[in-house]
Amino acid sequence: MASSINGAPLPFAFALLIAGCAHEPDGIAVDGELLERARSTEANVWYAFSDTLLARSIGSGHAAPYLRTRYNSTAASALDSAGRVINETIFPNGALIVKDLMIDAATLERYAIMLKRNGDPAADSEGWIWGYILANGAVAISAADQGAACRSCHGQNGHIDRTLMNKYFP
Repeated sequence: MASSINGAPLPFAFALLIAGCAHEPDGIAVDGELLERARSTEANVWYAFSDTLLARSIGSGHAAPYLRTRYNSTAASALDSAGRVINETIFPNGALIVKDLMIDAATLERYAIMLKRNGDPAADSEGWIWGYILANGAVAISAADQGAACRSCHGQNGHIDRTLMNKYFP
């Protein structure tokens, strides 16, 4: 069946382009957006309301020795009065969680980023877009991967909508 818009046939190559864009995430564009969002500190709320570096937990899949986690205002709506994720929370669309993975108090190694955007082609089945980007902006794992390298750890017992801060830093 030929593709068309309002009954007018589309050239085959143009129809393929439209079909491809509707289903495949543009990793480069999404990675750039995630990096820009991770570098912004506007309206961030720190986990447990503290930007103090936490030592890497034994259960972490991240190699950096220190971390701190921050939430945009949308994600922060899922934090309790102690700044921890409310049990059984499902984060709303637009929630952004950024984990600053640090070598020491002054040296950022990379960002681990989660952006909730249900229905986005880059999102996994639970609506999360995942990013893993080095401090210099180089992409370690593209959002086009849809969190394949992250979901097994982030799906372990005790997670709250794929987050683990409460489990490892109660």
